[in-house]
Amino acid sequence: MLRAIRVQVTSEVLLVELSDGRTVTAPLDWFPRLLHGTRSERKNLRLIGGGQGIHWPDLDEDVSVDGLLKGKASGESPSSFRRWLATRPARRLKPLGSDPAPRGVKSSRRSGARR
Repeated sequence: MLRAIRVQVTSEVLLVELSDGRTVTAPLDWFPRLLHGTRSERKNLRLIGGGQGIHWPDLDEDVSVDGLLKGKASGESPSSFRRWLATRPARRLKPLGSDPAPRGVKSSRRSGARR
């Protein structure tokens, strides 16, 4: 039986390394809870059933290796997902370019500098 041995979640895909050396990649669009999770929620995962599945406790999401191999997306209904999403704290998005330079990093702009 194939088992997951390593899992990585990026902002776009779920990558699962299998016990036979293959890597299965699925778009996060298939798993809306992962798609809407924070980076830390996506990182907080555990292999379950000896690697037969992956569980994200913060997102209440489970993905099976068998389902990935069959190309199955999340089976959650749209209404269930909307209810779950409504319980999530609203995340404030900052406009692009609105972040000041991190502490200890000088801005490349100089006041009064000529171009």
